[in-house]
Amino acid sequence: MTSVFLDACRRKPTPYTPIWLMRQAGRYQPEYRELRAKVPFVELCKTPELAAQVTLRAVDDLGVDAAIIFADILLILEALRIGFAFTADDGPRIDTPLRSAGQIDALPDDIDATSEMAYVLDALRLVRPALDPKVALIGFAGAPFTLASYAIEGGGSRNYTLTKALMYGDEPTWHRLMEKLTRATQSYLNAQIAAGAEAVQVFDSWVGCLGPSDYRRYVFPHMQALFAGLDRRAPAIHFATGNPALYPLLQKAGGDVIGIDWRVDLGVQWEQLGEVAIMGNLDPAYLLAPLETMKAKADDILAQAGGKAGHIFNLGHGVFPQVSVAQARALVEHVQRASRREGAA
Repeated sequence: MTSVFLDACRRKPTPYTPIWLMRQAGRYQPEYRELRAKVPFVELCKTPELAAQVTLRAVDDLGVDAAIIFADILLILEALRIGFAFTADDGPRIDTPLRSAGQIDALPDDIDATSEMAYVLDALRLVRPALDPKVALIGFAGAPFTLASYAIEGGGSRNYTLTKALMYGDEPTWHRLMEKLTRATQSYLNAQIAAGAEAVQVFDSWVGCLGPSDYRRYVFPHMQALFAGLDRRAPAIHFATGNPALYPLLQKAGGDVIGIDWRVDLGVQWEQLGEVAIMGNLDPAYLLAPLETMKAKADDILAQAGGKAGHIFNLGHGVFPQVSVAQARALVEHVQRASRREGAA
């Protein structure tokens, strides 16, 4: 059975614009909050039956066209011998941040994803047969730059000063770190595809702190290598936020779909990028706006896309915890209804 989402990834005509939401499984759902009150976050991620349950619940709650496996971008760090924990407010903290060439050289060159990330792969295997065949299953990973930033900064950051100090001050060591993260991420994503992921997304959530020339020098070669080595059975989504000036470079680096945030008009950005599918780009804050205001903005984005094959509707980043399930579902239903092509069943 045809997936509207997968057809859009491949820029095939679809009867309506497919939609899913980043962080569609999370703290805005009452059932998720109840589960998290009993189960720590990392334990939830590492228990395939629970991760599958959370993944499927989001699809049932919202009626989206794609499921994304419940996991976290930092889980791969453990396989790289970089310890971390989540604090009471769910913020990550790296046990021993990477601050020296010696630490980076001691990291493994790659990971055995089939064994070290088996719990994510098992969750994928549980979810796929439980999904409606029309609903696609997405796997994902953090991009090397974003993973490197977490590992170096020790957690969240505003200015990425430690990351940039290594990048500018010891470029050979920086590239060795990025090469290791690239190989590990590639292995992880390919293992997810083998386990049933029908598309994969690479989240470069922090790369917007860089300008185009720095991206070109310190990040681009690694992203190009990452996408070049992915299993082509599954379309790849390349997502970044924070700096629209990077989007043309993202497209050149790789990905069948470029995921954009709300800081740029979708129509203008798509025209600039040309022959590529595009995902986005509602500001997540609209999910907290009055219903008709949210719908009007969604209509504006759909109008900018113009019904062209290859648009996947999404937020510009993740769902906020304060959002109601009813409002999120209303968005999904509105986009599916408002974008239906004339003559589509």
